[in-house]
Amino acid sequence: MFKGHPKGLYALALANTGERFGYYTMLAVFALFLRANFGLDAGVAGAIYSTFLGLVYFMPLFGGIAADKFGFGKMVTIGITIMFVGYLLLSFPLGGDTVAMIAMLAALLFISVGTGLFKGNLQVMVGNLYDDPKYADKRDSGFSIFYMAINIGALFAPTAAVKIKEWAETSLGFSGNDAYHFSFAVACASLIASIAIYYIFRSTFRHVEGGKGKKGEAAQVEDNLTPAETKARMTALFLVFAVVIFFWMAFHQNGLTLTYFADEFTEKTSEGLQSMAFNVWNLVAIIIAVYAGFSIFQSESAKGKITSTVIVALVVAYLAYQYANISGTVAVSAPIFQHFNPFYVVALTPVSMAIFGALAKRGKEPSAPRKIAYGMLVAAAGFAVMAFGSMGLLTPDAQAAAGEAGRFVSANWLISTYLVLTFAELLLSPMGISFVSKVAPPKYKGMMMGCWFVATALGNMLVAVGGFLWGGLNLTVVWSVFIALCLISALFMFVMMKRLESATK
Repeated sequence: MFKGHPKGLYALALANTGERFGYYTMLAVFALFLRANFGLDAGVAGAIYSTFLGLVYFMPLFGGIAADKFGFGKMVTIGITIMFVGYLLLSFPLGGDTVAMIAMLAALLFISVGTGLFKGNLQVMVGNLYDDPKYADKRDSGFSIFYMAINIGALFAPTAAVKIKEWAETSLGFSGNDAYHFSFAVACASLIASIAIYYIFRSTFRHVEGGKGKKGEAAQVEDNLTPAETKARMTALFLVFAVVIFFWMAFHQNGLTLTYFADEFTEKTSEGLQSMAFNVWNLVAIIIAVYAGFSIFQSESAKGKITSTVIVALVVAYLAYQYANISGTVAVSAPIFQHFNPFYVVALTPVSMAIFGALAKRGKEPSAPRKIAYGMLVAAAGFAVMAFGSMGLLTPDAQAAAGEAGRFVSANWLISTYLVLTFAELLLSPMGISFVSKVAPPKYKGMMMGCWFVATALGNMLVAVGGFLWGGLNLTVVWSVFIALCLISALFMFVMMKRLESATK
């Protein structure tokens, strides 16, 4: 699975892992922080949350345009510096008055601009590594590995956010609202690690950074496409971008309405086998077992197969020991549910790669646009799980009024939903990024990757719809809105499939 890829992939992936760890640590508690610290209602908090997400994913358009002129590497370095300033400002507990609100909004702007310069351009550099003919057939799997690395950072983020907040409250004596800022400070440390990795291993990818040549002239981009070919490719890309908007609108409910559901409708404790899922180290053990299991079959040496078998056995023994020593219940906080999505991404990536690898050998691997269409169908199924699990529950407003007398459901509904949504994400997100890196006309690569993020930004801004629906409506109606949007998007993709697939030939 990891063989045959350029070394620069792993360096860029690890640099991105550090940055994403900080971002998702902050994001895990951000919506709850807005409501607790500033006393905002669900709709207003959702509007701020979704606007921030929108800016984070809109700014890569400008970052890409700048990188097409000045170089991808330079923009990455500038971007991570600006992000650091934003997270540092967000880390100071300034209270909940107007000054604190202004400082928070300024911090969000810094983070958005910095991410715009960093994120898209790093991914363009990954794609450029696969422009080398000897790596070209591994582009999709390379982006799957890259995407998996992002989610390794995201996997630990919710636990880090919750634990450091609890530590600030219990050990340092900070109030609940001020303790949130310690979660935000984690991002500062993670950015330092990220930029260190980038420069230590820069030699493995420096040739794809772009920018000016040795004599100071701008590097020339070879583009042999005809105007008609360029138009066809751009059209295909914008059709995909249109669909991506509605996927991210639905998917990023994980930080808003799904978090609200976890906070207001999900049981606050867990016991037995289920409780093991809320310990991140148990999830890490499962991931290790999955990869070791694949290594048993993929290793070319007997020693490698034996080593992998021993690792699987040790993990099974560890999990059995953990299960045997379960006693009582564990507290379940709403942000911790966000570690399930990255866990599933990391654990299921080798499964996804194995399936599509097998299909590729038989000449039956779906095209990237077709995978995206399937992803939309699966996303609809994910919200169908929520709609079914929400039957018979009160509206959010009625639940709030009922307090402890309200009805609470098993955490398994959310755990299952995140599993289904992760299948959708694996079909759509890494494949979409790979599609852009392959189809974008060479001289517009940075801008087109930026447009991918603009589509993501528009979707994230529409996340606020979930916040405004949250209140007096029946929950099944709320989830049905996202089901309908995903199904309509999938139908659109299938209708346009011939045009999309012809652009990749």
